[in-house]
Amino acid sequence: MAIKRGKIVAITSVKGGVGKTTTVLNIAGILSLNKKKTLIIDADLYNGGVAVSLDVECDKDIYTLTDDLANSRFDYIESYVKSYNKHIDVLAAPKDPRDASKVQSKYLQVLLSKARMRYDVILVDLNHIMDSNNLTILDMADYIYYCVTNDIVDIKGIKTMISIYKDMNKDNYRIILNESKDKLKELVSKSDMKNIIKGEINYIIPSSFFLKDINAYTLKGVILTLDKGIQARHKKTMEVFENIASEIIDEGDKDGKEKTSK
Repeated sequence: MAIKRGKIVAITSVKGGVGKTTTVLNIAGILSLNKKKTLIIDADLYNGGVAVSLDVECDKDIYTLTDDLANSRFDYIESYVKSYNKHIDVLAAPKDPRDASKVQSKYLQVLLSKARMRYDVILVDLNHIMDSNNLTILDMADYIYYCVTNDIVDIKGIKTMISIYKDMNKDNYRIILNESKDKLKELVSKSDMKNIIKGEINYIIPSSFFLKDINAYTLKGVILTLDKGIQARHKKTMEVFENIASEIIDEGDKDGKEKTSK
């Protein structure tokens, strides 16, 4: 009998404030629609917002789990996660920021290995700091998605990361350009951006996905891609997230070609 081996997907950025967590949740929503058992791990240890965004109360968190692993108290992953719906579970970031520094990378590695056995997809929400914890997760990830905007700080940062990945002969990263973040003006054109970073923009979340009432959805814990009204009004954006999910679950185009909604 084949052993289950879920996909580990890291979603990260090169700076904060780019819509990374919202992107994680929207991908999870599409995976849920595809009936894929999905675990969202909030590994933005100091500033995690997944549980708050989903309006779920988590008694335990990633620190509790890794501390139990370190002290031989670990039971099952199901003992530490909170279910959002039938297909999505959440492992929250530490409630107490003082616990964030106590999470050890070697136990994150064990966590991810165990999660592979129980979930189809493990979505890991990472911050942009390249510490040992993040490097461990990035090294284990099947896919790495960078959520960026088109401002100059993002462009410089992602150019550096692409250069590093090329030097390492790694090609499992993808770039998601979030044009909907605060409905930013086009500071740098997409063609100029590609020339500067010397790489492809694989997915584009269109500016039309900017929602003035986003906080209303967050207060209710609504994943946008699971909301029927959003689905009907933002079909092009839904297609972008469907393409990302399709790639993750091995049904889509794997050559990293640009998939845009205009």
